[in-house]
Amino acid sequence: MIENLVIVESPAKAKTIEKFLGKDFQVTSSMGHIRDLSKKEYGIEIANNYEPQYIVPDDKKKIVAELKKLVKDAKIVWLASDEDREGEAIAWHLSEVLGLKPEKTRRIVFHEITEKAIKDSLKNFRSIDQNLVNAQQARRVLDRLVGFELSPVLWRKVKPSLSAGRVQSVAVRLIVEREREIINFKSSSAFRVTGNFLTDGSKNKLTAELNKRFVGESEAHSFLEKCKGAKFTIGDVNTKPSKKSPAAPFTTSTLQQEASRKLNFSVSQTMAIAQRLYESGHITYMRTDSVTLSDLAINSAKSIIESEFGKEFSEIRNYKTKSKGAQEAHEAIRPTYFDKKTVAGNNNEKRLYELIWKRAIASQMSDARLEKTTAEIEVSGTPEKFIASGEVLKFEGFLKVYIESTDDETDDEEKKGLLPPVAKGQVVDREIILATQRFANHPPRYTEASLVRKLEELGIGRPSTYAPTISTILNRGYVIKEDRAGNERNYTQLSLKGNAVSSQVKTEISGSEKAKLFPDNIGMIVNDFLVEYFKDILDFNFTASVEKEFDDIASGNMDWKKMIGSFYVPFHKNVENTLEISDYTKGERVIGNDPESGKPVIARMGRFGPVVQIGAKNENTSEKPRFASMRKGQHIETITLEEALALFQLPRSLGLYENEEMVVGIGKFGPYVRHNKQFYSLKKNIDDPYTITAERAIELIGEKREKDKNKFIKTFGDENELQVLNGRWGPYISYQKNNYKIPKGYEATELKKDDCMKIIEEADKKKSKK
Repeated sequence: MIENLVIVESPAKAKTIEKFLGKDFQVTSSMGHIRDLSKKEYGIEIANNYEPQYIVPDDKKKIVAELKKLVKDAKIVWLASDEDREGEAIAWHLSEVLGLKPEKTRRIVFHEITEKAIKDSLKNFRSIDQNLVNAQQARRVLDRLVGFELSPVLWRKVKPSLSAGRVQSVAVRLIVEREREIINFKSSSAFRVTGNFLTDGSKNKLTAELNKRFVGESEAHSFLEKCKGAKFTIGDVNTKPSKKSPAAPFTTSTLQQEASRKLNFSVSQTMAIAQRLYESGHITYMRTDSVTLSDLAINSAKSIIESEFGKEFSEIRNYKTKSKGAQEAHEAIRPTYFDKKTVAGNNNEKRLYELIWKRAIASQMSDARLEKTTAEIEVSGTPEKFIASGEVLKFEGFLKVYIESTDDETDDEEKKGLLPPVAKGQVVDREIILATQRFANHPPRYTEASLVRKLEELGIGRPSTYAPTISTILNRGYVIKEDRAGNERNYTQLSLKGNAVSSQVKTEISGSEKAKLFPDNIGMIVNDFLVEYFKDILDFNFTASVEKEFDDIASGNMDWKKMIGSFYVPFHKNVENTLEISDYTKGERVIGNDPESGKPVIARMGRFGPVVQIGAKNENTSEKPRFASMRKGQHIETITLEEALALFQLPRSLGLYENEEMVVGIGKFGPYVRHNKQFYSLKKNIDDPYTITAERAIELIGEKREKDKNKFIKTFGDENELQVLNGRWGPYISYQKNNYKIPKGYEATELKKDDCMKIIEEADKKKSKK
């Protein structure tokens, strides 16, 4: 007989909890959810007031059978799944499937896996909160209805195998709209004027920027001409104290953002690592939108700060949650033990833990105190002034531990240091004045971090949904995450040194992107279709209001089935109407006419991706349109006629080599050179099929031949299916289309036929035993 059976979601969490409980407790895991909505008929009885139809999936049946055996032998069952809505639903499903009796069932929650927290939860058990369960059911049912009804519309009207979802479609819309802002952005330039001035007989240098930017080069040149004989005098000098305050401890959203900026982690990577840290007992629960800390945590942080840095660095702070519709009102993400600066684990776990530790500690530290000084430099004969500014850190405060990053992509200002001593009326000497052409930047594309921040600002989604939403839109191919190289751009710089104004054209790289989110062509087409026919689903305020209704259900102020009904009835009517009135869309755009044939050139979505076609289908002629696939990074909306026509250059001949023609083209597996019935792949990010030369093609052919020559270590004449080959991870045996690893103790070059057959036989025996 088991006195106490504790059920959690994961084996890692079970292992940690087991350490804190005595021999009277057995801890086991359900491995997440044990049942889900059936795939038949949506898994929802719509006519029966949206009653969900749950099933235990095949891969969970063995776990359920094992849990039933344990429950049968247990006096008390403790359901210890996570404390959010998803965790409450897991507890409820366990109770339902395992047939748990209320009198022998206890629901316990804790936001950190420590001995004190676990034992406190045993004293403060409760029953399952049906309101939280219903909020989770409402989200699951609503998202199933939206996905199962919208996706078939896309299959019939856009392209097979597409999908749509309530939150994912809004996230795609944000990315598409930002891309269109960038496409339509018209960059302008202005000349920024900076100067270096010398004080105290050339001992000290003062750097300043003019308080005006000039639109044209002639204006900037005219100003520099005025400066030739001008006198530069210090005007007003102002010094004032300022302060910087620490950021609040992490929520799910801010942790995802900061880990992206500081550690280059993806949102899903951050959550996976945080999950492991939580289950190992190192941090508090990682799905939260609360910034509060418990009194115990605040006092623990205070003790560490005062002992390590001194009392003057400590300041108790209580933060309040500001995000729209904050629901997980537990505690912010923090270390469970502040005296642990680092933890055991892999490098990424250590890095994320240290980030959480620093942020939580800094949140309870004093302000950083600075002194800011600005000095005006007046220019005789002109109303414009130069402004010099500097700051000095008087007291580090929280900056001793932590500096928050930002997503700001504007030009970096020069670091402001301490200004040299200057006084009003003091004359300074001009060393050099530069007027540099600067261009306005287009709105920045979203990173995973900035998209999470935007979703949170709009009240769309919750801590548990940000990572799955981003993963979904990337996996579906609606959005691409990648780096893109910038383009060279010329800019003009004027300089005044001595009494001569000179002009120089310089080059810079503009528009480079790192780990940014770009909408794919199909993502833009799907977005446009949904915006046209399903305005509500794609409306930001509507999506946020649905989240608010989930919150109302969780607090017991709304009936979840009525909420589903009020949404579904008009939504379903809209689906039926759209199927009837909407046309099939390929996102077609007529770019222009082919100068050779006069036929229209059209960019559109094809069966295997975006294409350009010359001509249209005509029943009166046997002549078919010509097609060419678009290149990576090209868009239906932005491709030009010149770029489109260039796509029809392939396949193209590169001339003869060894009396055989070399032809370059693009096939199913990417760009290639074909020579003498053999195919040679072009190197990714190195070779361009449109510009590759015959010399380079011959080089690729030679490389492949050399590689193939070295591939064969040994062959056996009487057994042509038996070969010893060189592979990516070393030598191996190939036999009858199967590969076999060569065990230690054998030298590949010395293998005989009998040796090979023995290795194969032993490997096959091991395989059959498994």
